[in-house]
Amino acid sequence: MFGISFGRIAAVFVKELIQMRRDRLTFAMIIAIPIVQLVLFGYAINSDPKHLPTALNVQDNSVFARSLTAAMQNTGYFTITHIVKGEREGQDLLASGTVAFLLTVPPDFSRRLARGERPSLLMEADATDPAATANAMAAVSQLPATVFNNDLKGALTSLQATPPPFNVVVHRLYNPEGITSYNVVPGLIGVILTMTMVLITALAVTREVERGTMENLLAMPLQPFEVMVGKIAPYIVMGYIQVTVVLIAALLLFGVPMLGSWFDLSIALAIFIAANLSIGFTISTVAQNQLQAMQMTFFFFLPSILLSGFMFPFRGMPVWAQAIGEALPNTHFMRIVRGIMLKGAGLGELFGDIWPLLLFMLVVMGIALVRYRRTLD
Repeated sequence: MFGISFGRIAAVFVKELIQMRRDRLTFAMIIAIPIVQLVLFGYAINSDPKHLPTALNVQDNSVFARSLTAAMQNTGYFTITHIVKGEREGQDLLASGTVAFLLTVPPDFSRRLARGERPSLLMEADATDPAATANAMAAVSQLPATVFNNDLKGALTSLQATPPPFNVVVHRLYNPEGITSYNVVPGLIGVILTMTMVLITALAVTREVERGTMENLLAMPLQPFEVMVGKIAPYIVMGYIQVTVVLIAALLLFGVPMLGSWFDLSIALAIFIAANLSIGFTISTVAQNQLQAMQMTFFFFLPSILLSGFMFPFRGMPVWAQAIGEALPNTHFMRIVRGIMLKGAGLGELFGDIWPLLLFMLVVMGIALVRYRRTLD
C-alpha cells in the first residue's frame, strides 16, 4: 500500500485550480450566486410592504373625507393612485390587481358623523396574498380613534370621546379567511414549471452535444426553428401533466377555489410553458456541458422564485427589485393564475400580464434561434 504523498496531493490541487480557471462560466457562477443571494435577501426582501396602491370611491367630498385620505397616506401603507366614479370601476381595479385597496366613503358620511350616528366606511382589500395586506389593514383599523381630532371642534368636540366617531368595515376579497394555501398553492404551479421546464430543456440539448448525438441531428435537413419546436413540444405536454397533478391536489387536498375559466388558464399555461422552454433552449446554446446548464438554470431560478411575489410580497420590494421582477415570466404568471383561480378574472382583465409573457417568449425564442449552433464548433 502506497504512502500518502503531499506532493501528489498538491499536484492534483494545482490541476483542479487550472481546470477551474479554464471553466470560466462555472467559476463565475460560484462567485455570482452568493452575491445574488446576499443582495436579494439583504435588500430586496421585505415582509412589510408600504405605499400600496389604493383607489378611492368618495361620494361625500367633505373635510372629513380629505382628512381621512391624508391620514391614510401618512401611515405609509397607502398611496392613492386612482379616484373612481363608482363601485364597478373600483372592483375592476381590484380584480386586475391594479390596486390593493378600495375605500368607499358613503354619500351621507359627514352628515351622519355630525349627528353622532357612527357611520361606517368600507375598505375592500385584495386578500389573495394575506401577508401583503395584513399590516395595512391593521393600520387602517386604528384610524377612527384619532383621525378627526383636529376636525371635531366646537359643537362636535364630544365626538372625540370613545367609542370612535365612525367605523371601518374591512372586506377581505377573494380570500376572506386569509388562508395561506389559497395564495401559495396556485403560485406553486409557476415555481414548479419554471424549475422543471427550464432545467429539462437545457439538459436535453446539452446532453446531445456531450453524447455526440447532435451530429446526427445537424445532418438532418432541419431548420433551427424546426429543431426548437420539435425539442419543446414534448415538454409542453409534460408541463400540462405537472399542472394537472398540482391542480387536482389544490382542489381536493387544499380546497383552493377555481372561480375562473379552465380555458383561460390553459391558454396562459401554454404561453408560460413555452416561455420557460425557450429559456432552457437558450441556456443550452451557451452551456458547454450539463453541469453548466444546471448552474445557469439555478441562476435564473433564484430570482424567479424570490422576486416574483411567491415567497415575499411583490409590492414590498424596492423599485429596482420590482423592475427585475417585472422582467421575469414567473411574476406575471403568478398574477394570472391567482387572478383566474381566486378572482374569476378573464384574460381580458389580465391582459396587462398576458402581453409581457408573450413578448418575453418571442424575444427569448429569437435569441435562441440566433444562437443555435448549426455546426459543432
